[in-house]
Amino acid sequence: MSSQQIIDTLTSNIDTLWVIDCAILVFIMQAGFMCMETGLSRHKNSINVALKNAADFGVSVVIFWIFGFGIMFGTSYNGFFGTDLFFFKTDKAEYMTYFVFQAMFVATAATIISGAVAERMKFNGYLIMTVLATGIIYPIVGHWAWSSSYLSKYDTASQLLDAYGSVRTTGWLSEMGFVDFAGSTIVHSVGGWIALAAVIILGPRIGKYSDANKGKFTGSSFPLAVLGTLILWFGWFGFNGGSNGAMDETVPLILINTFLAAAFGLLTGLGISYIKFKKPDPFYIILGPLAGLVAITAGCNSMTSIMAIFVGVVGAIIAIIVNEALNKFEIDDVVGAVPVHLAAGIWGTLAVGLFSDLTVLDTGLDRISQIKVQLIGILSIGSFTFISSFIILGFFNKFYPLRVSPVQEELGLNIAEHNAVSVEHDLISVLDKQSESGDLKIRGPQDPFTAGGVIGLYYNKLMSKLETSEEERNKWRERISKEVKLAVKVQENFLPKRNLKNYPVHGINISAREVSGDFFSFYPHNNNIYFIIADVAGKGIHAGMVMAKASTLFEVLSQSKVDPDEMVLHMNNDLNNTKTSGMFVTSIIGEYNLISDEVRWVNAGHQPALVRNNNGKYDRIESSGPPLGVIKQKDKSFYKINKIKLNGSRFYAFTDGLSESINNNGEEIGIDGSINIIEKNYHKDTVKQLSDITKSVINTSKNQKLSDDLTLISIGK
Repeated sequence: MSSQQIIDTLTSNIDTLWVIDCAILVFIMQAGFMCMETGLSRHKNSINVALKNAADFGVSVVIFWIFGFGIMFGTSYNGFFGTDLFFFKTDKAEYMTYFVFQAMFVATAATIISGAVAERMKFNGYLIMTVLATGIIYPIVGHWAWSSSYLSKYDTASQLLDAYGSVRTTGWLSEMGFVDFAGSTIVHSVGGWIALAAVIILGPRIGKYSDANKGKFTGSSFPLAVLGTLILWFGWFGFNGGSNGAMDETVPLILINTFLAAAFGLLTGLGISYIKFKKPDPFYIILGPLAGLVAITAGCNSMTSIMAIFVGVVGAIIAIIVNEALNKFEIDDVVGAVPVHLAAGIWGTLAVGLFSDLTVLDTGLDRISQIKVQLIGILSIGSFTFISSFIILGFFNKFYPLRVSPVQEELGLNIAEHNAVSVEHDLISVLDKQSESGDLKIRGPQDPFTAGGVIGLYYNKLMSKLETSEEERNKWRERISKEVKLAVKVQENFLPKRNLKNYPVHGINISAREVSGDFFSFYPHNNNIYFIIADVAGKGIHAGMVMAKASTLFEVLSQSKVDPDEMVLHMNNDLNNTKTSGMFVTSIIGEYNLISDEVRWVNAGHQPALVRNNNGKYDRIESSGPPLGVIKQKDKSFYKINKIKLNGSRFYAFTDGLSESINNNGEEIGIDGSINIIEKNYHKDTVKQLSDITKSVINTSKNQKLSDDLTLISIGK
């Protein structure tokens, strides 16, 4: 072997080792995404988010091996997609390395989406979306721009013919001169476009944009999210550095540009948070460096360090602006995937044409032409990715709803999707069981690394000591019992108390049969209380079951302080999806604020609400929306919120058991008659008034028996 051959072999081995090392760094990014997304999600969904990050890696790699790699790098069909290399196999080490590196990239594109759709998407639905992203969309657009990179080591057509038997053509975008060095658009914007389509189809998390929550949901652990950000930052050196394909003099520039863009992106997020909030906001500090990293990814090999800093700063600013815009339009992206990966990715790809050294790009284009080609690439990839993913996901959503039910969402996907519970949950269950049975042999879960586990550890030690002798058992039994009951009480404090003494709300329900189709309920918070009165169209057991479903939905949504119009929307769609044998629910759902003395409510096909002013006159507010469960609604605009400040007035709502009751002439009294009977029995003591109204209706009814369920509620002093 000649000296030159030895040098070439060593160089090739070093390049292969460098790319393998970088692939490992990119793999570590999967852990970074998992930590960041789990930390920014609420605790009740943390297990679900973590499992999605693990599952999408396995699914994407398998799909990419079966046909994704072939579509992306196989023989080109007119520059649009590859037609071979399926079930990828080769005996060449450099191409094995290339496959591993590209497989890490496709997994990154997939996991970008998981954070955006967190807390409300079914696990199986997410896997379907992963197959769509990694098996179809990503490989196709990747072929447009990167297909020629697989064969870059071959310099002549004759070598290509010897190696593969046919000459590969490049993708149509790369032939035009489009450049995206490490994937600001191909990886990050593609993931961002699919994420945007998915969150629009899914809709925001229940209660995220209610007046009470004001768009703020606190994640389970910001320290974990920051750790994930740092891991991503670390892995990004492999993401960008490995894209060079060789360990040469270009690598140091790539690494320093990557580092500087992220660092200045972080400082930008920090500075904006000080300007806007007068303090360092943790979400902005996470958003800043990630946006800087995404922005510089497309041109890290072809820009000066000063330009890299500028690109990182602008990328962070754009991401923050887009994040605020999404919140303004109530597009719920849990981790900021769309602002970071889509918005900053678009900017970074455009920046290649604006600021890169054209000799390094080596496309033969002048500055204006390069910018035009970059814009063509951004627009073509963006439109194809968003439109195709929106149509396909929308189609699936029609036949297989991608979103979990409202009850499952409120319960949390850890339990609803995986039947997984926390140490604290297990411990409380054990304590509750202990208080019921008095069995001192029961032990709780223990773990020195969690708060609940530490309590369980000491609790178990105490219980073991208690069992050592009969004397000690008798001595400590009473004390332990008190401690257990106290722990159960602590758990109960997490649930809202139903003491309504401080709230001027009252209700009464008289059932005409064994099972009522009417119901009312109140759900109190500190300064406000949610209320519902509803009537199921139907009788007997079936009506009772539908009533139970509607009542459960109200309880779940009220707990999250969901606005009445959003609450009605989710209840309507959930009941519509439930097969209720043609039954529907008319309902008035609202919220009363103790401080402002304001009532806000939505009338979904129900009897009109009545407001009695101080002069004894009544305003009737008719229904503004269809009954619940009849037609699936796309948004809450179908249900209008009514508002009124009581200021001494009283609010009434009732079912048709009142309006369809009969008078002494055997005629239905209607709404006017309902007003008369309410006024006739008016009393400062609302409980007495409601009782007198029902007695009056019953006494007037034939045979002293109601023909329909009778339910009334009143709000106001």
